[in-house]
Amino acid sequence: MSRVTVISIAASATLLIYILEMVRRRRLREEYSILWLFGSALILVLSVKQDWLDRLARMAGIAYPPSFLFLVGILFILLILIHFSIAISKLHQMNKKMAQELAMLKSRLGGDP
Repeated sequence: MSRVTVISIAASATLLIYILEMVRRRRLREEYSILWLFGSALILVLSVKQDWLDRLARMAGIAYPPSFLFLVGILFILLILIHFSIAISKLHQMNKKMAQELAMLKSRLGGDP
C-alpha cells in the first residue's frame, strides 16, 4: 500500500467521522451534511478500491490514478461551493424581503421609515 493511499484513506475516514460527529452534536444540519458524507465516502471507497480508481483514471485519460482522486475531491468541493452559494442567495432574498416588510410596517405605524 503506497503512502498516497494511506494518506487518502486516513483523510477521508477522518472527514467522514468528523462530519458524523458534527451532525450528532447538532453543529451541522443534516441537509448540509449529505454532500459532505457522500463526497468523503466516495473518496474513501476509491482510496480502498485501487482497481476501481485505476479503471476510472484510465477511462478519464489520467495516467496517475491518485490525480483522479484529487480531481474528484476538487469537483466535490466545487459542488459544495455551488450548493452553499445557492443557500446564501436564498437567505439574502429572504432577509431583503423581511427588511422591506418591516420598513412598510413601521411606515404604517407612523414610525421611522
